[in-house]
Amino acid sequence: MARGGPKFDDRRRRELAEAFLDGGAHYEQVRPGYPDAAVDWILPPGASTAVDLGAGTGKLTGQLVARGLAVTAVDPSPSMLAELTRLHPGVAVVIAPAEATTLPSGSADLVVAAQAWHWFDPGAASREAARLLAPGGRAALVWNQLDTSVPWVHRLSRIMHAGDVHKPDYHPPTGPELTGWESAVFRWEDPITPEGIIELTKSRSYYLRASEKQRARVEANLAWYLHEHLGHRDGGQLLLPYITQAWRAVAATH
Repeated sequence: MARGGPKFDDRRRRELAEAFLDGGAHYEQVRPGYPDAAVDWILPPGASTAVDLGAGTGKLTGQLVARGLAVTAVDPSPSMLAELTRLHPGVAVVIAPAEATTLPSGSADLVVAAQAWHWFDPGAASREAARLLAPGGRAALVWNQLDTSVPWVHRLSRIMHAGDVHKPDYHPPTGPELTGWESAVFRWEDPITPEGIIELTKSRSYYLRASEKQRARVEANLAWYLHEHLGHRDGGQLLLPYITQAWRAVAATH
C-alpha cells in the first residue's frame, strides 16, 4: 500500500507536469541546487552508477557527476534534457517517463528523484525504481522547499503559491517495492536578489499554468512585498531560507 501524503489524480498530475515541458534554460537559471550534506546522505557506500528520474536540467545530476558517479538522466521533456546535455555533455540521457525508463534491470546503485516524485505515479515509479536498483543499491527522494517556519518566508510562500511545502511528518507516497525508509532534514540559505525571487516564482507550476491576469497579480504582489513591505532594493542580495527533505530506502526484494 502506498505511503501517505497529498496526491494529484492522474489527469491533474499530467496537466501540471506539462507546464515544465518547455523552458529548460529558465528553470536552470532560477532554481537552486541541493546542499552537499543532503547529496552525501542519499549516496550508498561505494556507489558508482545512478539514475536520476525526472532529472530536468540536471540540478542534482551535476552534483552526482561531481562525486564521480556515472549518471543516466531520465526526463520526458526534450527541452529540459537539452539544457542538461549542454551543461553536462558526458551524461547519458533518456527521454522517457519515470515509470517506464527502458533502462536495464539492476543497473544503478542509486535511483533518485529530486523535486520530481510528486509528478509521477507513485506505485509505478516505485516498481520501476526497485527494478533498476542493483543489489546493495538505494532509492532516494529529495525536495527543496521554502522554510516556512520563518514568518516572512511563510508569507512569501503564500504570495508565490508555493504549494509544495510539506508538513514535518510528511512522507512521499510510495509502493511496497521500496522499504526501510529513513529521512533527514537539512536547513540552508540560498543567496538571491528580489528579482531572482520573482523569476523563481515564474518557474513554478502555478505561475506557468496561470492566466496573464493571474500572473500580473502575482508579480505585483511580490514586488510590493519584497520592495515596499520588506524594504529590499533591486539588485540587493538576501538569504532565502530553505529546508531540504530527503528520504532513502532499499528495494524490498534485495
